Amino acid sequence: MKNYTLWTALITPMRMDGSIHFEDLIRLAERQNEAGVGILLAGSTGEGLALTDDEKKQVIDAVTELNLSVPVMAGVGGFNLHKQKEWISYCNKRNVDAFLLVTPLYAKPGVKGQAAWFRNLLDTAQKPCMLYNIPSRTGVKMAPEVLESLAGHKMFWALKEASGSVSEFKTFRKTAPGLPLFSGDDALMPDFAIEDGKGLVSVASNIWPEATKLYVSKCLFGNTESLFPEWPNAIRALFSASNPIPVKWLLKEKGLISESVVRLPLSEDDLEKTEHLREADQQIKQWYKTNKN
Repeated sequence: MKNYTLWTALITPMRMDGSIHFEDLIRLAERQNEAGVGILLAGSTGEGLALTDDEKKQVIDAVTELNLSVPVMAGVGGFNLHKQKEWISYCNKRNVDAFLLVTPLYAKPGVKGQAAWFRNLLDTAQKPCMLYNIPSRTGVKMAPEVLESLAGHKMFWALKEASGSVSEFKTFRKTAPGLPLFSGDDALMPDFAIEDGKGLVSVASNIWPEATKLYVSKCLFGNTESLFPEWPNAIRALFSASNPIPVKWLLKEKGLISESVVRLPLSEDDLEKTEHLREADQQIKQWYKTNKN
């Protein structure tokens, strides 16, 4: 997985009745495969917590049975340890290549609780694990001491940092200098790359996998002049309502999925304007055409 600097936090496409649209899911996964981009399933962008346990299993099975050439990562999020370990054990038996382990939700554990939580999950996993810090969704910030506590665990592979803070990223880098750090925020990829970030777990690559791959490459090699203003504008558009509402709308607009349905508590009605999404799509398409050679 060292060769994969970009992972797409894949959406979970749904039908009008709210059931999973597996034909669309397979098409989306194959599109990422063609672009050479790693795939994250059942993350927050994939509405993983809104899926039933059986649905998550079906999503994993549908994609891993395709025998894609790119790696597949499974999201692990919640605050019931037994259920998360059961989920990891299920994925261990499938063609899952890695796990994304989210800081426990809602409970707001301290340093020792966080470390023990992650250690239990790492001990259960049989594949490399990326820890995930996203306090805006979990209600608690990952303590840097957790990385020190878990250093050396054979399944601890990387960290996805999505606190929205470059200073937090620097703290993690100082605490764990040899650990690969990935941005969990499309907009901050240029800033994180300057601080030795190794890649991106992206929402934008749902729409533009090839262009986002080039965006990441330019960030990692310090060639960021051409990114402005197209990429900041596009990323703002994709987060103009709660993720994944805008990205699903644009995927449907482009004919890549059949419906833009999201599950409650998300609502499509929260996306009040859409013209900025069309404009963003045109801007990124033109940017990629100009910069790909």
